[in-house]
Amino acid sequence: MGSSVSKSALGATTNEPKEPKPEHLADLIQYINETNKSVKHLVNLLFEKTGSGSWVVVFKALVTVHHLMVHGNERFIQHLASRNSLFTLHNFLDKSVIEGYAMSTFIRRYSRYLNEKSLAYRMIASDITKIKRGLDGMMRTMNTKELLNTLRVIQIQFDALLSFNANPEELNNDIARAAFMLLFKDSLRLFAAYNEGILNLLDKYFDMTKNQCKESLDIYIKFLGRTTKLAQFLKVAQQVGIDQNHIPNLIQLPTI
Repeated sequence: MGSSVSKSALGATTNEPKEPKPEHLADLIQYINETNKSVKHLVNLLFEKTGSGSWVVVFKALVTVHHLMVHGNERFIQHLASRNSLFTLHNFLDKSVIEGYAMSTFIRRYSRYLNEKSLAYRMIASDITKIKRGLDGMMRTMNTKELLNTLRVIQIQFDALLSFNANPEELNNDIARAAFMLLFKDSLRLFAAYNEGILNLLDKYFDMTKNQCKESLDIYIKFLGRTTKLAQFLKVAQQVGIDQNHIPNLIQLPTI
């Protein structure tokens, strides 16, 4: 199986400027869903591919990691969260081709989001995009202290997601669009949890301490700003062809 997973990881991260093939991603998901297989081995393979100088290989490795975080066994993101170091691509630049300059920008932003998604899991032991929602869900039943801490973590992850900041013309290849689609799905789930946390915050406001009220007000104001930025992000989603039925209408909460 070691050679099999290596083959699938290599297949998902070739230098062909197309998104990772579904069969390779399916093989990798099957691998991490089997409890006797080494997630560390697979993660090391993918991290090694992000050391390439080719924007194609690096971007495909990041898309593969994100796909496995979303669709694979939870122990994959658990392992990422436990690592001493994550992606160090803040200086990545592929000068070998003209397209490399623009795509390198998105690689730097995308890797930051994946880092923040992993760090968020480390801090709250949950993938916010997968938690139970509703009146009896995690964000609606937290106590005030835990809620304030979790909302701070969500804010950082949400900012990293929105910083991808691509316009439709820049999503001009299969790999960038694949990354955007994963970010789009994360954005809806992350915002849903964020929104439920804000509702819980408003319910608790008049029972808080003075310092908690001050912090809650700051969180609420920043939430309004992020809602506006999300609306812009969703406009791009509509322009690149995502079904309108999959894009929610955001209702602006009252400003203070």
